[in-house]
Amino acid sequence: MTDASSPSIRFNDGASYERMMGVWSRSAGEVFLDWVAPLPGLAWVDVGCGNGAFTQLIAERHAPSVIDGIDPSEPQLAYARTRPGAALAAFHQGDAMALPFSDKSFDVAVMALVIFFVPEPSKGVAEMVRVVSPGGTVAAYAWDMDGGGFPLQPILGELRTMGQVPSLPPGVDASRLDVMQSLWTSAGLVDVETRVIDVTREFTDFDDFWSASSAGPSVKAALTVMTPEEIAQLKSRVRAGLAEDPTGRITCSARANAIKGRVPG
Repeated sequence: MTDASSPSIRFNDGASYERMMGVWSRSAGEVFLDWVAPLPGLAWVDVGCGNGAFTQLIAERHAPSVIDGIDPSEPQLAYARTRPGAALAAFHQGDAMALPFSDKSFDVAVMALVIFFVPEPSKGVAEMVRVVSPGGTVAAYAWDMDGGGFPLQPILGELRTMGQVPSLPPGVDASRLDVMQSLWTSAGLVDVETRVIDVTREFTDFDDFWSASSAGPSVKAALTVMTPEEIAQLKSRVRAGLAEDPTGRITCSARANAIKGRVPG
C-alpha cells in the first residue's frame, strides 16, 4: 500500500503483507466501514489497495456496483487478484496522486492505511475528491503513528532504543487527526467527521507474533544490518514488553485515526 514515489518503504510481497498486516487491516476496516455506513450498490475506488485485503472487505460487506483498486505495486495487485471475490473488482497499477479515472466516476473513495505513504497527501485527497460525484464520500483511516498506535510499535520502539533508525512512511504527520481534518476541509469537503479506532489481535505465542510482525520491509531492513546477537537481544527486549497469558498467548493493541467527508453539491 505504498505510493510509487515513496523512497523508504515498498510493499511488494502480497503474502508477507497479508501475514503482517492483513488481520490488522481487516479488524480496523470493519469498524471503519460500519462508521462510514455506506449504502449498497455504490461505485467505489480503493486508493492504495495493496494486496486487496480492504477491497475484499468492501465487496463482502457492501455489495458495490463497481469497485476499482489502484496501487503502484504490481506484485501486490497480483496477490489481490487471487482473493475470493476478486472478480468483483478491477485492479490497476497507478499513483494515488494521479488517479487514472475520469472526474465524478465514483460514489465513494477510500484510503485504507495509505495516506502516510503518499508523498504529498493533499494531492492524494484532491484526487479522491476529483473522482467522486457530488454528494459522495471521501474517507480514510491510518495508524496513529505519532501516538504509538502502529501495530509494529513494540518492535520499532525497541529498535530505536538500541540505536537503530527504522524506515518510516514519508508522511507520518498525515496520520494525525488534526492534520487529516485540515486536509479534508482544505480539499473542500463538507460534513467532515473524525474518530479513533482501537483494535486488538491475538497471537498464539511469541514466535507467532515475531514471524508475523518482522515480515514487513521496515523491520526486515533493520534486521539485515544487525548481528545475530543484536537480533537475539532485540527479541528478548520486545518479548519482555509484551503481555503473555499463562499459555503464552499474546494480545496486542493498535489504534487508527479515521476521517470522512462529503463532496459538496
